[in-house]
Amino acid sequence: MTHRESQVLNHVDVLRLDTELPLEGTYYPVGFRLHIATNSHDVLRAAEESWGGSQQEYECEAIEYRVQVAQEGEATGIPVHRAQEHLYSVVSDPHNFGQIDRERLFASFFVSQATAADHTGLRWHYLESLAYMLLAQRYVAPVHSACVARNGRGLMLTGASGAGKSTLSFACARAGWTFVSDDCVFLLVESGARIAIGRPRYARFRIDAPGLFPELEGYAARARPGGKISIEAAMTVFPEIRTAANAVVESVVLLDRQETVEPRLERIDAEETLEVLSRGGPNYGPKVNGLHESTIRRLADVPAYRLQYSELEDALRLLDEIA
Repeated sequence: MTHRESQVLNHVDVLRLDTELPLEGTYYPVGFRLHIATNSHDVLRAAEESWGGSQQEYECEAIEYRVQVAQEGEATGIPVHRAQEHLYSVVSDPHNFGQIDRERLFASFFVSQATAADHTGLRWHYLESLAYMLLAQRYVAPVHSACVARNGRGLMLTGASGAGKSTLSFACARAGWTFVSDDCVFLLVESGARIAIGRPRYARFRIDAPGLFPELEGYAARARPGGKISIEAAMTVFPEIRTAANAVVESVVLLDRQETVEPRLERIDAEETLEVLSRGGPNYGPKVNGLHESTIRRLADVPAYRLQYSELEDALRLLDEIA
């Protein structure tokens, strides 16, 4: 045996290149294909919680995840996201991090068993957030907006943080509207259709939501990506609520919630609403940003309204006028 052969046979796999990933699953976040290879049943169970039962709705190149789980390490904290060119990293600590290629739609995650066992943390910080980030590079434009539908008409509810998007969308759902999404929708890029794609499996609320909706009492609050503290509730817990994966956008409503204000609904210029819809999105670089901006501008011909309110009952009454 030569010295070189001896070195090869006795190498130490510090890069974990030889770790087998024998478990596989295919899922469809917001209707697009994602394939996962992993060595952990927890990873596939968490993906099932996020997207189980979903079907492929749109043609695409599949996102590829390779997720390695190791015994050592604590549960993940809130990761830091950074990017240069097509390379993207998400890092919490030496045992919980990911490397992503935005051009290839490929991601490799290394997480601890403690993170894998915490399905909510794994979903929020890695599986879901990175899937939607990768889809946004090519297929969808994310918009900070809720969406509900009635009589086949989709209403996007937008506004600044704290305007009540999640609260009002859930109140609409309790009042008989169809729930599509609570705080983020995805618009198809390079498409003439004004389709808002939602995430109706879960709703997420501010920590004071149980004061308005007693059925949320007892749900634990925790930090989401970005640090916002939220309560998450699976919509399947509320069988009386109808949900839909998407809706055709017929109106956009700019929410203006104040402590004391005369409830009022008024038509506004579409440019004002488009400015709000375009505000606060991640900077993915000129090419992707331009794609998102042109997609959002397709809503310029949709009727837009400003809704001033303080009480949910008043807001619901005024939204009924639009529907």
